[in-house]
Amino acid sequence: MLDDLTIGIEEEYQIIDPETRELTSYIQEFLEQGRVILKDQVKPEFMQSQVEVGSHVCRNIKEARQEVMRLRRMVSDVAHHHGRKILAAGTHPFSRWLDQEISEYPRYFGLLNDMKYLARRLLIFGMHIHIGIPDRELRIDVMNQVRYFLPHLLTLSTSSPFWNGRDTGLKSYRSVVFEDLPRTGIPSYFNSYEDYERYVNTLINAGCIAEPTKIWWDVRPHPIFPTLEFRIFDCVTRVDDVIAIAALLQALVAKLIQLRRRNITWRLYRRELIAENKWLAVRDGIDGNLIDFGKEKAVPLRFLMSELLEILQDVVEPLGIQNEIAHVETILREGTSADRQLAVYRETGDVKAVVDMLADETIMGCY
Repeated sequence: MLDDLTIGIEEEYQIIDPETRELTSYIQEFLEQGRVILKDQVKPEFMQSQVEVGSHVCRNIKEARQEVMRLRRMVSDVAHHHGRKILAAGTHPFSRWLDQEISEYPRYFGLLNDMKYLARRLLIFGMHIHIGIPDRELRIDVMNQVRYFLPHLLTLSTSSPFWNGRDTGLKSYRSVVFEDLPRTGIPSYFNSYEDYERYVNTLINAGCIAEPTKIWWDVRPHPIFPTLEFRIFDCVTRVDDVIAIAALLQALVAKLIQLRRRNITWRLYRRELIAENKWLAVRDGIDGNLIDFGKEKAVPLRFLMSELLEILQDVVEPLGIQNEIAHVETILREGTSADRQLAVYRETGDVKAVVDMLADETIMGCY
């Protein structure tokens, strides 16, 4: 089982002008050199100020760390060659979506046509983590169970407290912007893979979507790869935090599969209740409370995370992720990217200082 739980990580970076600290529409020039070096691991995104990278399939967390570091290092080198820098965060602290240019690819013009004005606001940056689950029925079963934990996981990745130069009061404003689109957020429960396929085929036959990649839930069975794709995360600033979240996710999937094989399952809760916890995670991050549905009480996220880490103890060592899981405690103690951004802003009153901090942390430890 553990050998099947491969890891893949996709990240969406911001391309900025180091002088103005603003986002810059530079993806076409960027790709010309980037694709020579990274081939199909680098892709354009919806806005020309975005670039997406994707790791190779990694057999374990050590390989995943090396891949993320390699990609950040190489993309940063390309950016530097063109007089630019990259940032890893869910939103830019002050650049405006109205000022951005759309990437000139049919796929993105199609998105603009389908989503209208909503698509224009998508100046957001996420991280997607794939965990390999070859059995498609098991993939659906794990998706049903893991929905409960998605808000907990989101808190660790929060990195988007600013929008258009203002403190939004939220730790993950990216989540709010993205959920303006249809087919986003916490997915519903599915009885089987066939049940899921019926849902997809209904949308395709009705002309609502052309193919299943237009379903953008916080977690979904990937339509091409034998993976469960977790899409709830803000783009995470520090590599150590990225890898800690990936390790926690791998351990959680391993635990849920272990329970399933013992004919035990995590209790399934209403989508609306999980969505309520997601809202609390979006607003307050690791400093807030989430609802303990069993107790019907709000409980500090840090306590719930400690409970989760205890539950996962017996799969951590077989996966070889002890150090990476230990870093989750560091995040809980020292804060997320959103917390650090807010601290810099409160100290300096300057959103450009926040950009400088993000640029430094994005490549920290990569060289």
